[in-house]
Amino acid sequence: METLSMFGLRLSLKQRYFLLLCVAVGGILAYQFTRNHSEVRKMSRVEGLRANLSQFTLERKPFRILGGSIHYFRVPRAYWEDRLLKMKACGLNTLTTYVPWNLHEPEQGVFNFEDQLDLDAYLRLAANLGLWVILRPGPYICAEWDLGGLPSWLLRDPNMKLRTTYPGFTNAVNSFFNQLIKKVVPHQYSKGGPIIAVQVENEYGSYAKDKEYMPFIKEALLSRGVTELLLTSDNKEGLKLGGVKGALETINFQKLNPNDIKYLDEIQPQKPKLVMEYWSGWFDLWGELHHVYAAEDIIPVVTEILKLDMSINLYMFHGGTNFGFMSGAFAVGMPAPKPMVTSYDYDAPLSEAGDYTTKYHLLRNLFSLYHTQPLPELPSLRERRAYQPVVIQQHLSLWDSLHFSDKPMKSVRPVNMENLPVNNKNGQSYGYTLYETTITSEGTLNSKNNIKDRALVKTGGHNASVFVDKHFIGVLDYKTQELALPDGKKGKRTLSLLVENCGRVNYGKTLDEQRKGLVGDIELNKRVLRDFIIHSLSMKPGFVNRLESSGHWTSMRQRPSFPGFFQGRLYVNSFPKDTFIKLPGWCKGVVFINGKNLGRYWSIGPQQTLYVPGPWLHRGDNQVIVFEEQETDGKIQFASSPDYGMPVDVQ
Repeated sequence: METLSMFGLRLSLKQRYFLLLCVAVGGILAYQFTRNHSEVRKMSRVEGLRANLSQFTLERKPFRILGGSIHYFRVPRAYWEDRLLKMKACGLNTLTTYVPWNLHEPEQGVFNFEDQLDLDAYLRLAANLGLWVILRPGPYICAEWDLGGLPSWLLRDPNMKLRTTYPGFTNAVNSFFNQLIKKVVPHQYSKGGPIIAVQVENEYGSYAKDKEYMPFIKEALLSRGVTELLLTSDNKEGLKLGGVKGALETINFQKLNPNDIKYLDEIQPQKPKLVMEYWSGWFDLWGELHHVYAAEDIIPVVTEILKLDMSINLYMFHGGTNFGFMSGAFAVGMPAPKPMVTSYDYDAPLSEAGDYTTKYHLLRNLFSLYHTQPLPELPSLRERRAYQPVVIQQHLSLWDSLHFSDKPMKSVRPVNMENLPVNNKNGQSYGYTLYETTITSEGTLNSKNNIKDRALVKTGGHNASVFVDKHFIGVLDYKTQELALPDGKKGKRTLSLLVENCGRVNYGKTLDEQRKGLVGDIELNKRVLRDFIIHSLSMKPGFVNRLESSGHWTSMRQRPSFPGFFQGRLYVNSFPKDTFIKLPGWCKGVVFINGKNLGRYWSIGPQQTLYVPGPWLHRGDNQVIVFEEQETDGKIQFASSPDYGMPVDVQ
């Protein structure tokens, strides 16, 4: 060191400048070399995924897609890498994901691709881990997601025709794709990225209301620079109407029917066959049982698919969670829609919390036969913890929370939530809406089936103490459309209806009819009610934070009123770990932890626990707020494993 310093002193000024110049030139040459090397690596990609023969080719060599679906928007960002590594360790080579338009454009013209919605980062991560990607950008995604991922503000237009070439819809799609596709294009295979194929819409054959629609979506992708292989995805029946010229048709199923494969061969001879959605489990609905699809049933089917030289994508490989109010509803073959539960565990190979299952291990053994190299070692599992119960300290009635919400609207007639003048005139998308009007008599309240989806009905005195003496009358929903209002005090009373959007239908032909709240008139003694005050309660993070910091909370020593908010503190004394919340003494509502909406709970099941990701907790005190509609025992319990309810085999 000393010798070098002496040498430095002996250098003349010119020599020093020359030395600095050499270092600078060397740096530039090194940069150029690495940049050119990177470009050469990209340029060495001659031909992406092709479907010109009976087998896929990638770089003109036979290629089999061994895929799995993991939706970035259903998995905490801190766990993206963990879940993708577990996918790779199972022997899969391709990640598939939908893109939820409703989250990326929550208000018309306002786009969000940050944090949990950073698609760019998700695609980069997949590439870094050596996974190919099939992107499914919609605009409709189904996915058991509210309105199939379409933003609710589209329904503000009374003439809206979703998934057609109706100008109000195509203009909105064009605006969204202008933002989305420019983020996607640099990640294509031809540009050195992981995307080897892009899906055109989703299961359109089961909707098929407009012959011009699929060509429009295809052109919307191509004109914005999508150059990789295009696919469509349908069940057997949907194949008849769901295709579009220039896109490979793929099939979705759970039970293998040779006739379905034969049909696919007939309509698409000498083309590779891909099961785009091999359903590894199934979704659950509130009030029903928990669906399971046994590992011993799945393995023979996947084995046969691979023996037939077909490619496969497991839907889902890892389901994750419908955090917030994002779960959809199911209406096919039912008299009324039934809402989806919060968990999207799906009985998938990798559980909601990222655990290996028997299904995972058996599939890994099977997929290993299709690799020449040993599979990566299994990433270690994360420890979970059943924290000590949280005792509720304070409560706040719904009516005391109203001044933290949007300014109420006065309207002669009821207004559905999508058409309320909130969220910069984009309407209310999710949560609850409170409708209040004045009545002067008892009698029969009739919803005329205009309550979407479920309303708590209360009456109270029309004076300063109105929020104290409200009486719970009952629940109006699709089944119960009439309630008897008892005789109250003489004179005017307030009738309050707290209407919940339980989730918009995500599949089927009723998408245009998914407006929520009070969507028409209601009657008392066959007389139409008028003059409403309407409060929007979408329970966004800002609202929850305002609630927390307000001085309006009351001690639990005073009897709480319902519906209401209940607050407690979860103390974490070490590195936070995943856990599950249990609420056996509660009825129905929503849980927020540190301002994040974990989703809905409902005592009717099947789901009895809510997943709490460790990264959403921190050391010390964690704020827990529960919105509860009807009852509480004042305690929040925790478990280290989930309870999804009584199981039933998928039929």
